[in-house]
Amino acid sequence: MIDLLMIIVFVLLVTVFMIAIGTYMYRIFFFTEAPFDRLFLPVERVIYRLSDIDEDASMNWKTYAASLVVTNFIMMALMYLVLRLQAYLPLNPAGIPNMPPALAYNTATSFITNTNWQAYSGEVAMSYLAQMLSIIYPMFTSAATGIVAAVAMVRGLTGKSPLIGNFFVDLVRTIIRLLLPLSFLVALILVAEGAVMTLKPYVAVTTFDGTVQTIPRGPVAAYESIKHIGTNGGGFFGANAAHPFENPSPITNLIHMLSMMLIPSSLIYMLGLVLKKKKQAWVLAGAVWFIFLSMFATVYISERLGVPALTAAGITGGNMEGKEVRFGIAASSLFTTVTTAATTGSVNNMHESLTPLGGFVPIAQMMLNNVFGGVGAGLMNILLYVLLAVFLTGLMIGRTPEIFGKKIETHEMKMMAIALLTHPFIILVPTALALALPGPVQSILNPGSHGLSEVLYAYDSGAANNGSAFAGLDADTVFYNTTIGTVMMLGRFISIIALLSLAGSMGGKVATEGNVVSLRTDTPFFGAIYVVVVLIIGALAFFPVLALGPIGEQLVMWFH
Repeated sequence: MIDLLMIIVFVLLVTVFMIAIGTYMYRIFFFTEAPFDRLFLPVERVIYRLSDIDEDASMNWKTYAASLVVTNFIMMALMYLVLRLQAYLPLNPAGIPNMPPALAYNTATSFITNTNWQAYSGEVAMSYLAQMLSIIYPMFTSAATGIVAAVAMVRGLTGKSPLIGNFFVDLVRTIIRLLLPLSFLVALILVAEGAVMTLKPYVAVTTFDGTVQTIPRGPVAAYESIKHIGTNGGGFFGANAAHPFENPSPITNLIHMLSMMLIPSSLIYMLGLVLKKKKQAWVLAGAVWFIFLSMFATVYISERLGVPALTAAGITGGNMEGKEVRFGIAASSLFTTVTTAATTGSVNNMHESLTPLGGFVPIAQMMLNNVFGGVGAGLMNILLYVLLAVFLTGLMIGRTPEIFGKKIETHEMKMMAIALLTHPFIILVPTALALALPGPVQSILNPGSHGLSEVLYAYDSGAANNGSAFAGLDADTVFYNTTIGTVMMLGRFISIIALLSLAGSMGGKVATEGNVVSLRTDTPFFGAIYVVVVLIIGALAFFPVLALGPIGEQLVMWFH
C-alpha cells in the first residue's frame, strides 16, 4: 500500500509542476513580455551587448542549426582543454593529473551532448575546476540547447513563418530565466537536507581500526541540482545518487526524481498552450504516462519477485542486490524508471544488479527515447512519433496526412526517416562491432546474455544521451571511449538537425482548417494510436537484440 501511495503522490506532484512550469515556459518563449522581465531583462541585455547579439533578429532553420552546432563544438573544445590541462590549473587540492586524450574526448563529448556518460570516477579523476567548467557549466548549456531546439521545432510546426527564432536569444533566456533559478532553488533544498557543498580540500580521517581514510567532497549540491533539472545525469561521486553526500535522504531522493521529470513534462503542456488546445497536451501526457507506468510496474514486480533460485532456497524479500537499504525496492524501481524515461542517467541503485526484466526496462526506454525523454530532445522525439502516427493513419484513410493544419510531404518524411533510422543504427552497429572484436570483448565482466546486455546498454545509453550504465563493462578503454563518444555526438546532433529542417519546412507552409476526415490528434483514440506506433517501431528495430540479451537471460533464469 505504501508503494502504491508513493507512485500516486509522485504522478500528482509531477502533474502539478508540469502545469506551473509549462505555463511559465510558454510565457518565456512565445510572448514579447514575460514574467520577471524587470529582473531578468537587464541581465540578458548586458549579455546581448557583450556578445553582439541582435535580440530582434530571427533565424531560418539552417542558421539556427548552424549556430547551435558551432556553439556547442566550441564549448566542447574548451572543455577538452580543461580536462587535458587540469593538473596545471587552480582548484585542484587533491593534485589530480591530466585526463588521458581518449577519456577527455569521451568526457567532453558526453557532457556537451547532455549524456553525462562517465568512464571514470569523478572524485579521483577531476579537479574542482574541471568539475565546474567541464561538467557543471555544460550541464546548463547542453540542457538549454535541447530545450531551445524543441521550442524552435514547435515554432515551425505551429507557426506561419520559416523563421524559427534566434538560437542565442533562446539559449540566454533559457539559462537565465529557467535553469539558473530552478537549480539554485533545488540546490538550497539539497543543502538543507544534508548534501555537501564546499570548495575545501578532501578530508583525511582516522577510522576506528586506525586506518587513515580520505573522504572526497566538493561543490556537490550545485552539481546535483542542474544534473537533475537539466536531465544531465552523471555523478560527482562514482556511486552517483546512491552516495549519501549526493542523495542523503528520502526527501532528496524525491526531489531528484521530480527534478528529472519537471522540464520534459512541462514542455508537453507548453505545446498544448501554444496550440491553444490543452486537450492535446493531456492526450500526449496520458500516452507517455501509460508507457512510463507500464515500465515501472515491470521493473518493480520483477525486483519484488527477485531471483527464482533464491526464492526456492527460502531467501525471500525481493532482489535487494545493488540497492540502497535507505530507499528499498520501490524507490529504487521508480528512480530507475524515471532516470531512463527522462534520459538523465543518474542512478540510486546499480542497474547491473537488476533482474533481467528489471534491466530490460531502462534499456527499452532508452531505445524508445520518447517516454517523456530528456529536456527538449524528449518533446522532439514525441512530436516525431506524432508525425509518424499521423502519416501512417493518413495513408490508411487515403488522404495526404496533415498535422496542425499543415500537410506532411516528401521533405518531412525524409527528415523523419533520418531521425528514426539513426537511433537504431548507432546502437546496433557499434554493439555488433564491439562483440565481434577480441579486444572490446575483454571488457565484459559477465558471460552470455548479460554480457551482451552490458555492451548494448553502453551504446544505447550513449545514443539516447542518457549516461547510465551496466557498470560491469570496463568502458575506460581507447575503443569504448572513442566509439561511445562518437555515438553520443551522432545521437545528439543528427536528430536535432533533421528535426529542425523538418520544422523549417513546416513553418513555411500555410495552415488550413481541418475537415471532417482529417485525423484529430487531441483525442484518446489518437493517444492509443501513438502508443501502438511507438511500441511497434521499437519492437521492429530492437526486439531481436533484446531477445538475445535481457529477455533471453530472463527465460534462462525461469526455466534453467
